[in-house]
Amino acid sequence: MTSSPCPPLSDEDWPDQLRDMREGFAGSLNVYRTMAHNPALLRAWSPLRQHVVRDSALGPERSEVVILRTAHRLGAPYEWAHHVSRARKLGFSDARIAALAGQPEGEDAPIASAVDALLDTHRLPAALEAELAAIIGRKGVIDLIATVGFYSILGYLVMSYSTPLDDDIAEELARTPLQPGPQP
Repeated sequence: MTSSPCPPLSDEDWPDQLRDMREGFAGSLNVYRTMAHNPALLRAWSPLRQHVVRDSALGPERSEVVILRTAHRLGAPYEWAHHVSRARKLGFSDARIAALAGQPEGEDAPIASAVDALLDTHRLPAALEAELAAIIGRKGVIDLIATVGFYSILGYLVMSYSTPLDDDIAEELARTPLQPGPQP
């Protein structure tokens, strides 16, 4: 295994200028412990994270659909694993989660198509944007776009620096691996 030039920072190496953030979200996940190598970025990231993760017009379930599809499309196992765990806590079945790596159904389908369009063509086609606006509202569409961008950045970070999966998530998924369910 190659050693990362930017591993998650330990408590002992935590930057003084981020002392107030260590006990919150920033110190609890390896992705943010990796981002802490750039304290100004992590501090600036915090308010955007609050909106995208907690206050999005998408709500928690739709946000997970966007995040899981983005993680799958980026090939970001760290983000995928974390959000399999979060989606399960929200009541997603393993079949629904697995479908987000393939052909989801129902409301998940246009949301997944939007993620695909953003990653493939860097824009939403007008007809898809209108369909989404009718389902999730215009603020929801804008938050969907922002969520794809936000999690793309996190995916680039963890993949560039081979950020290890957090122990609790690794243990959870080892105990209860994703069961894909019936395939069409």
